Amino acid sequence: MGDHAPLFYEEPLTLCSGDGVWLKDLHGDCYLDLYNNVPCVGHANPRVVKNLADQAATLNIHSRYLHEGVVTYVERLVGLHHDGIESAILGCSGTESTEMALTLARTVTGRQGIICTDATYHGNSSLVGRLSGLPVGVERSGVKSISTPQLFRPIAEGLSDAELLQKHLDQLEATINSFADQGGFAGMMLCSILANEGLPDPPEGWFAEATAMVKAAGGLVIADEVQAGFGRSGSWWGYEVSDFTPDVVCMGKPMGNGFPVSAMAASHEMVSKFRETHRYFNTFASSPLQAAAGSAVLDEIIENGLVQQVTDVGAGLKTALTDLQGEHPQMGDVRGSGLFIGIDWVAPGTTDPDVSGAQRMVESLKSRLILLGKAGQHGNVLKIRPPLVFQDEHAELFLEAFKDCLLDV
Repeated sequence: MGDHAPLFYEEPLTLCSGDGVWLKDLHGDCYLDLYNNVPCVGHANPRVVKNLADQAATLNIHSRYLHEGVVTYVERLVGLHHDGIESAILGCSGTESTEMALTLARTVTGRQGIICTDATYHGNSSLVGRLSGLPVGVERSGVKSISTPQLFRPIAEGLSDAELLQKHLDQLEATINSFADQGGFAGMMLCSILANEGLPDPPEGWFAEATAMVKAAGGLVIADEVQAGFGRSGSWWGYEVSDFTPDVVCMGKPMGNGFPVSAMAASHEMVSKFRETHRYFNTFASSPLQAAAGSAVLDEIIENGLVQQVTDVGAGLKTALTDLQGEHPQMGDVRGSGLFIGIDWVAPGTTDPDVSGAQRMVESLKSRLILLGKAGQHGNVLKIRPPLVFQDEHAELFLEAFKDCLLDV
């Protein structure tokens, strides 16, 4: 794996089994998982496992052949989106779906320029990686960034919310216009809940007005739903929570509950144009096994009412965490939606990021058999993102441990 493998914790965990929201290590210790969104319907979900086993025992083949299960699954998937999302192409990772989306935007518009935020992450291929950690004012092969829109740590002090919104919109407009003599503007790629940015609350109306500006300039709005989608934010899709309508949607991570499945979806016309021009083919995508896993995930979410459960449990957990802020000023901001909550860890009395303090909380919680992670531009936002089957009783266990850690760290 190499000396610099991206493992978590000062003493990395060696895991051997999982069940629902629980993970067991080699020593037999069971950890409450508040980090892993990929097994969205629970670790080792019986329906997903059975669907995969039954299909593997019957047939698995690549996408050069038709298979009823694949067609049915894709029809169900696009049917969960707004009417403008009509066709999808399956892949195996979020990186692949994002790469397809960027290529589609450039193909459909005939232009090259892509805009993202300055604290985003959408994948790690050569093309998609150009969007990661790109400072404002720097161009990287046809990609430019804008400042992450946020109220808690604004780009300028002393502005009203309306003035801050306008400042962000002015920056976006200037960035769009800057592509006029540089290949033209093709579109904007954004996570619909600004997940890797640390889940900041933008000025009210930013999503709606920014995406309207993109479309007015002839660009496509690409929503990255890899983390936000499939009920994570208390609605099927993050763009529903943030109130905008994308032209293109990227999906991934939780689609197969751990089995590699991703998708890029758009209108019939756009997808046909992409296929006509690029003849995209993926050996392991659009397979019966992918459809089996993906269908089981949809069934679990729908039949068990997980979107509503996420809304209810997440609201209660967020309220409980917000109530703790008054006594613990290092909890600078509690934000998020559904079961995707961020706690911006700061030096008390300021908005200055406390990166080491956030890491100490992560390590302290691990010692109490609770797993979560960090996010944000500075790496100081505690990231709470459990499987969707997380319930109130699990939230109570977490809160008890969290309160103990607050006293120790």
